[in-house]
Amino acid sequence: MKSFKAPKTALGPLDAEATAALVAAAADVAIVLDESGTIRDVAFSNDELFGEFGRGERWLGRPWIETVARDSRPKVEDMLRDGHDPDRPRWRHINQLGAGGVSIPLLYAACALGQPGRRVVFGRDLRPLSQLQQRLVEVQQSVERGYAQLRQAETRYRLLFQTAEDAVLIVDGDSGKVAEANPAAQRLFGPAARRLIGRPVADAFAAASREAIQAMLAALRSLGRVEEFEASIADATSLRVAATAFRQENGLVCLLRLSPSGDAAEVGGLAQSGRMLLRVAESAPDGLVVTDPDGGILTANAAFLDMAQLPAEDQLRGETLERFLGRQGLEAEVLLSNLRSRGAVRLYETTLRGALGASLEVEISAVTVMDGGERRFGFSVRDVSTRLRPPPSAPAVHGRTVQELTDLIGKVPLKDLVREAADAIERLCIEAALEITRDNRASAAEMLGLSRQSLYAKLHRYGLGDLDAEAKDQG
Repeated sequence: MKSFKAPKTALGPLDAEATAALVAAAADVAIVLDESGTIRDVAFSNDELFGEFGRGERWLGRPWIETVARDSRPKVEDMLRDGHDPDRPRWRHINQLGAGGVSIPLLYAACALGQPGRRVVFGRDLRPLSQLQQRLVEVQQSVERGYAQLRQAETRYRLLFQTAEDAVLIVDGDSGKVAEANPAAQRLFGPAARRLIGRPVADAFAAASREAIQAMLAALRSLGRVEEFEASIADATSLRVAATAFRQENGLVCLLRLSPSGDAAEVGGLAQSGRMLLRVAESAPDGLVVTDPDGGILTANAAFLDMAQLPAEDQLRGETLERFLGRQGLEAEVLLSNLRSRGAVRLYETTLRGALGASLEVEISAVTVMDGGERRFGFSVRDVSTRLRPPPSAPAVHGRTVQELTDLIGKVPLKDLVREAADAIERLCIEAALEITRDNRASAAEMLGLSRQSLYAKLHRYGLGDLDAEAKDQG
């Protein structure tokens, strides 16, 4: 440590008050110790430490070593031990105990006073430095996480780029030169692929297509997107070119995906067998209709249009299947609910209502399919109204058929006939609802406008269904 050259001349005579002020200003904490290491006085340069150390009143008259954390006591003993050079004080990191028992990191150095055995210990608050170090560590960890995510993203990109079946070219949007070509592109262009990197992408195409490639690059620079188009390469192979642009390091990068135009089908990329199946579905005698998960109609074949009494498919779009299907509106929801939970429905009998009022007895089978990540429902609708069915038997209520009720006219009071007829109608409605919903009692209750408890009571009354199962459900 370099001391003042002429302290007496420079500082002049200093009394005790001036010396105390200098000592207090020289550090965040200043402690005066006697020859035994007991604290005789203490000063703080800021109010925060003054409050956290309980105004220092608990320290007075106590050995300094008792006011520090246990892990710091060996350091205090070393500082109090004789033999240190007073001109070269050594700074030590010591955890000082605050008023609440919390350790506060301080950097201490001891300096002898003029009076024999007296020392002044100067302390600097290390918390701002610790907080700065902590923030530095957090920032470093955040940067490391960011680099890790970038490396993972690059790995995924490289894997997709290398394994993609379509030929892919990465083109610099400003210069129009090829930056990268995946293995599929190298196979497509053959020996000429080695000369692609660093050359204008238009050179990879036939002369007749180069103008279209230049126009595509210009459109990407100005609009950021372009429609797919066809182009030919040097060996006259016809390709479909799909281009996408994105920004990277303040520059424009274009991704060109090249696929043989023969693979692109007029029905959205279906193979020949797929197109044949589509034509069969369009000409099938049974109605076929596709809806979204909410029952909104997306498309239908000609047979379904005939059943729905509509001249054109455009009139179906925007409509829901509920408009045409079921004796009641709830039937469509029951069918859709079963599709959502089970994925398929077979031979569901119901009624199809035409736009002009006609009604057909139909049998429906349905399935759930995925289309581009979206769920769709496909329905096959078959007209079964021409099938021969045996005449329905007369239903009985409490041992009486409808014919027997009719025979009672004039023999029993009208109110009794009305009551028994109402019971017969109620039972018929409950049986029909259970048949429509395939014995789904929650849906049947909703269809009839009853609570589940009311429906169970009526099932008990008429002796319908599995009463033991109902008792278990209610229990």
